[in-house]
Amino acid sequence: MLSSQHRELVKATVPVLREHGVALTSHFYRRMFSHNPELKHVFNQAKQEAGQQQQALALAVLGYAEHIDDPSVLAPVVMRIAHKHVGLGIRAEHYPIVGHHLLSSISEVLGEAASDELLEAWRLAYGQLADLLIAAEQQLYTDGALSRGGWSGVRSFTVTRKVAESSEITSFYLSPSDKGAVPGFRPGQYITLKRYVPELGLLQPRQYSLSDAPGQDYLRISVKREPGNGATPAGRISNLLHDTVHEGDQLELAPPGGDFFLHEERSTPVVLISGGVGQTPMIAMLNHLVLTQSPRRVAFVHGCRNGAVHAMKRHVNQLAAECDNVSKVVFYEEVGADDRQGKDYDLQGRVDLGAVREQVLLPDADYYLCGPLPFMLAQRDWLLAAGVDGGRIHYEVFGSHTIAG
Repeated sequence: MLSSQHRELVKATVPVLREHGVALTSHFYRRMFSHNPELKHVFNQAKQEAGQQQQALALAVLGYAEHIDDPSVLAPVVMRIAHKHVGLGIRAEHYPIVGHHLLSSISEVLGEAASDELLEAWRLAYGQLADLLIAAEQQLYTDGALSRGGWSGVRSFTVTRKVAESSEITSFYLSPSDKGAVPGFRPGQYITLKRYVPELGLLQPRQYSLSDAPGQDYLRISVKREPGNGATPAGRISNLLHDTVHEGDQLELAPPGGDFFLHEERSTPVVLISGGVGQTPMIAMLNHLVLTQSPRRVAFVHGCRNGAVHAMKRHVNQLAAECDNVSKVVFYEEVGADDRQGKDYDLQGRVDLGAVREQVLLPDADYYLCGPLPFMLAQRDWLLAAGVDGGRIHYEVFGSHTIAG
């Protein structure tokens, strides 16, 4: 039990965490992977190389220290982390390992400033956080295993179709290799895929949004090839999927999860706003609303570079043409010779909600955002400035960042 003295000691480390948090978490990961290399299979090594996981953990530790008096404030964050952890296969037995290396890192990085009293306070604080996460994750594991078509751990799925959707996005249709039931999920959720990376000698996880409605005899993911550039390395898993995975091959998946999903219990309008490959969960939501013959008004707003990279445009065009309650607005940053204004795209430039204000500011609408972080920040800020209740703005972030605040 954390005493008031323990909480004060933890809060006293907040300034240090703000200044040296990334150094602390970088030391922590080096230490943990050195002593427990088996955990390299659990963590995304590309994010390690880019420093994203170090930053994510530093922000999480800082946030916990800042709210140590009332950890319930962090409940939404805890659930988001729990969903990610379940997909990665993190179990209760991993927490003592992580806790040991975190406390050792605090001692080694802070040196004499890490008194026995401070380390004890952080030991108790970490134990409290671990208990919260373990309980949340155990419930998710149980729910996932007991649901129709559910399982625990990983399950083999066969690639039944592989379809090029654009010059850089390919869809993979996945059916259970055991011929069992396909799991249900909530439109907007993701699956975790695990693939062996030869150059690393490691099994690596990646999380991809499901890009079609639930209730089909398959799961579908639509993956963007990440070619890399001088500043960013090529995506190992995305390139492996595009180049080496073919129809008939098998992939290992964890059950669907995620706290970003369509609020189906509501009857108010839905506005789906995406950038680039961020449209994948939006397509799942759109398809679900159409397949269930929902009367809700749906506005689909999407932005991408040009027609060559614009995936699933014919499908969205068809739904908008056939369904009276569905409208779409597409922005192209660049317009090619073959791009058809009024059909494939509507406006040139980046997504500008102000330019389509009447089409997106709908009474009591829910707004769903997915795309690069700067894109989501811009849309979130515009919506808030336009008077939209923040509780009606929902977003998906893959990576170490947050758009809270």
